[in-house]
Amino acid sequence: MAGNDVVHVVDDDVDVRKSLGFLLGTADFAVRLHESATAFLSTATGQIDGCIVTDVRMPGIDGIEFLRQLRMRSHTLPVIVMTGHADVALAVQAMKEGASDFIEKPFDDQVLIDAIRSALDNRDQVGATHPQSAEIYARLATLSERERQVLDGLVSGLPNKTIAYDLGISPRTVEIHRANVMSKMAAGSLSHLVRMALIVESKP
Repeated sequence: MAGNDVVHVVDDDVDVRKSLGFLLGTADFAVRLHESATAFLSTATGQIDGCIVTDVRMPGIDGIEFLRQLRMRSHTLPVIVMTGHADVALAVQAMKEGASDFIEKPFDDQVLIDAIRSALDNRDQVGATHPQSAEIYARLATLSERERQVLDGLVSGLPNKTIAYDLGISPRTVEIHRANVMSKMAAGSLSHLVRMALIVESKP
């Protein structure tokens, strides 16, 4: 186990902390448990290695503010945000604040483990020009006007019903367009789709 492969679990729910600590320990990660973002930040002096897994909804400093505080302190380790199914807007906001990924609860154990391994493998690319920008632009060009509108709604964190209302179409039609967008963009998850959209959105 490399010393810089520490996973910091930040969650106010003691049962969640314990279960994640056990899960990640069995997956051969070194784990540190923190009861709040405040507790983590109070001990985070100097350079921190590894990655962070945090809940987006916490008392005191929530996941979004936590991301801002980390950035203000120049901590660049990747952060994976756990969100509830209804928290798409918060998840998208977290990505815009610098989260490397988000996963929706309840999630399969392997999904989290894979997300952590990916975050640790790609941490050196944080802030770098994304090598897939041209590829993402090419995929965007294949979307119809309506599909692009649905994508814009998703990246704004809007639920399907709101997108449907705004566009004057049925939620079922939004689901179909959303599936087409995911397919054309070759996105394996909503977080992957949002990340690609933000990569090209951040280009000058």
